Amino acid sequence: MPAGARVDRMAGVIRESNVAPLRIVFLGSDPIALPLLDWLAGPGAAAGAVVAVYTQPDRPAGRGQRIEANAIKEWALARGLPVLQPEKLGDEAPATLAEHRPDVSLVMAYGHMLRDRFIDTPRLGTLNLHTSVLPRYRGASPIQTAIAEGERETGVSLMRIVRQLDAGPVADVERVEIGRADTAVEVERALSLATVTLLKRALPRLSEGKLDFLPQDEARASYCRRLTKKDGALDFSKPAVRLAARINGLHPWPGCAVEAGGTRIRLGLAEAEPGGAAGPAAPGPAAPGQVMEAEAGCLRIVTGEGVLRPLRLQRPGGRMLPVAEFLRGFPMAIGTTLRSEPMPDLVASAPFQSPRPGS
Repeated sequence: MPAGARVDRMAGVIRESNVAPLRIVFLGSDPIALPLLDWLAGPGAAAGAVVAVYTQPDRPAGRGQRIEANAIKEWALARGLPVLQPEKLGDEAPATLAEHRPDVSLVMAYGHMLRDRFIDTPRLGTLNLHTSVLPRYRGASPIQTAIAEGERETGVSLMRIVRQLDAGPVADVERVEIGRADTAVEVERALSLATVTLLKRALPRLSEGKLDFLPQDEARASYCRRLTKKDGALDFSKPAVRLAARINGLHPWPGCAVEAGGTRIRLGLAEAEPGGAAGPAAPGPAAPGQVMEAEAGCLRIVTGEGVLRPLRLQRPGGRMLPVAEFLRGFPMAIGTTLRSEPMPDLVASAPFQSPRPGS
């Protein structure tokens, strides 16, 4: 069968169509795209072939801060593909891109702004895989923010890139459930696999000119931003449901933490339970942040509404441990009050302003 031929079996009839695989230039810098790239290099090769990869320049990584290639670059080099790592996409970028004769550019977690001429260079334009159900959570941290805001569902949206932030028309969405014990790790893994399902549907339709893009509903748009370490603060006057969602959504980075006896403790997973202000073992009136139980592998903390139950904790220099194991090495006295700190907003109805240098 010729390269790019597709076989359809309908009513016992085999038909071939000589639609060549789309020539794809991929732009990305994060391992979340690896399942998609592996699919394109394997079962999805008849739909699209990656002919070049753009990714961020090599950066210092790990405790030793050695300069290392990211996972996307390593994937491309292992397959003998051209790798381009510009510090920024300048005036020459469209011509360089055109040398690879792309039918379409596909972007996922790249990290560079794209100019109009660059976006328009491929024959079929430039598409982005954004990890939210647009128009919700446009911006830099949609996975973490959706979990931290208590959403029970998210997804991957395939959209055309336009000048406005994540505002382009959307062709298709693959939805993913968020479980109550899911952190950003589990949800990111599910979304990375969802991109494969999404492109299995979309690429053949794009090749045939049958992929329709519909405008987003601007009235429903919301925005998230790049996260910082300050976002890991917890205010125990807030409901336990909100605190647990925040802890789970911001694990592993930036991570939520509290101070206990002068030690900064990181929380890696938590759940909320209904309840009053204090349990029978808590001495005196309970206040938000007070430890009301810390034994038999259970840590329960009073909040403004309900009880927070951390399930994984970590001491400085240690490993993230299940709560029972953690408490054996770091006991907490009932009545201990954990200090609350203001929790910065993660979502807005308009794009966040970029912080000024040095702020």
